[in-house]
Amino acid sequence: MSSQPHTVLPWVVRRTRLPLLTLRCVDCPSESATTAEGRFRINANGKLLDVWLLVRCVSCARTSKLSVYERTPVGSFDPAELDGYHANDPELVASTLLDPLLARRNRFTLDWTEAWRLDAPSAGLGEKWPVQVEVVFEDPVPVRPERLIAQGLGLSRNEVRRRIKCDIPLRRTTSAGFTFTVMAGD
Repeated sequence: MSSQPHTVLPWVVRRTRLPLLTLRCVDCPSESATTAEGRFRINANGKLLDVWLLVRCVSCARTSKLSVYERTPVGSFDPAELDGYHANDPELVASTLLDPLLARRNRFTLDWTEAWRLDAPSAGLGEKWPVQVEVVFEDPVPVRPERLIAQGLGLSRNEVRRRIKCDIPLRRTTSAGFTFTVMAGD
C-alpha cells in the first residue's frame, strides 16, 4: 500500500455500436459485414430448431447467415431465450455476436474500429501525484492499455511508457478492467 495520497479517477469503456464482422462475402470482394438492426432466423424441423443470426455485407448488402444453433431439440432452449430469438431482442443479438465460440464456429473476427468510446472525467493532472485510474469495460472491447491511456490522457505512447505503472502489460490487448497509476512528469 502506497503512503502517497492518490486521486482516483474512474474510466469506463463503452460500446457505441455493434462491431463490424470481418467475414468474406460470397458475391463481392468485400470482407466486412454488419448485423444492422439485428435479426435472427429460426427454422423448425419437427422437434428440432436451427437458429441463425443474419448479417449483411456492407458493400453489396447480400444477407448471410451465421449458425447459432443447428438441429437442437426445442426442449433444450430456455423459454425466455427462445422468445428473445423470436422477438429479435437487441441485447440477445449483442451477446450472441460477442460470443467467441460463435466467431470461431462461423470463422469471423470482430472489427471494433470506431465501435467504442472512453468515458473519462477530465484528469486535472496538475493536482496531486500520483493519480490512480480504474478502467472498467462494459463490453469486451479489445484494446491495448497503452493506446487507451494515451487517448484518455492526451499523452504520447512514449510518455505513457515512461509515466505509467500498470497492473497488466501495456502492449498486450485486453478487454478486462485494470488499474494504472500516472506518475508526475519530469
